[in-house]
Amino acid sequence: MPVVANPIERVRTRVGGAIFLRVAGPDAYATRDRIHLTPGPRWFPPESAVRAVHADAATFAGGLRALLLQALHPLAMAGVAGHSGYRSDPWGRLARTSTFLAATIFGTAEEAQAAVDRVRAVHDRVRGTSPDGVPYRAGDPHLLTWVHAAEADSFLTAHQRFGARPLSADRADEYVAQLGQVAGALGARDVPQTVAELAECLESYRPELRATPQALDTARFLLREPPLPRPVRVPYALLAAGAVATLPAWARTELRLERWPHGAAARLAGRVAVGAIRWSLGTTTVPVRA
Repeated sequence: MPVVANPIERVRTRVGGAIFLRVAGPDAYATRDRIHLTPGPRWFPPESAVRAVHADAATFAGGLRALLLQALHPLAMAGVAGHSGYRSDPWGRLARTSTFLAATIFGTAEEAQAAVDRVRAVHDRVRGTSPDGVPYRAGDPHLLTWVHAAEADSFLTAHQRFGARPLSADRADEYVAQLGQVAGALGARDVPQTVAELAECLESYRPELRATPQALDTARFLLREPPLPRPVRVPYALLAAGAVATLPAWARTELRLERWPHGAAARLAGRVAVGAIRWSLGTTTVPVRA
């Protein structure tokens, strides 16, 4: 981490570095340099929409929203609860996810494919039975498509609401298609290519979605019991309010979040939190910035 003399810059650098290491893991700086500085062809060009979205701090709100939305599929939630260690090692799981996104979106084509191969190997081993007796496997294309759709919708929604430069309609379609390329590489099928197709895909899953006890426990863990030091919980609460406010009304109802603020005040809280993260990370420590 660079040494700076300006007191405000020193605070910004310290806070940004702490966020970066927490999100991307103890090897964050070495991993970032490997991903971004290794020469070679990439899956996505520098000006691509997927890079614009995932280089912005709004992804913090989008990631939290995605976890909440994904939890509403009972089989996806059973896999997370049984195999991901989201309670015992939440930061490790976050670091693995952020590194995968950085590798596939910003890394060389070789790095991206290696990241996909590692995840597919893990998916091949993850299988089990949900609490109500339904078998599942992480590599099921139907489940992979749901996880992807919830993720794409969440990152795009957060970017359009809190991002520094919201996308035009054409660029939003480009984003959906580009992130869909990663999902297809992982084994998802019938992956949406436009915003309209993404909305149709999400709606097609509605009959399968409900808040199981595991999903409600996940929401409680993420929103009310985050594994954070007390001084950080207030800004995190602002980020959480923004994330919840962007959820569809039906999802808030399923997760029993009706009493959470979801109007203008909650959206403002989200903008404040994302803006603070953006300021603290600056241009040198964002884990997904080229």
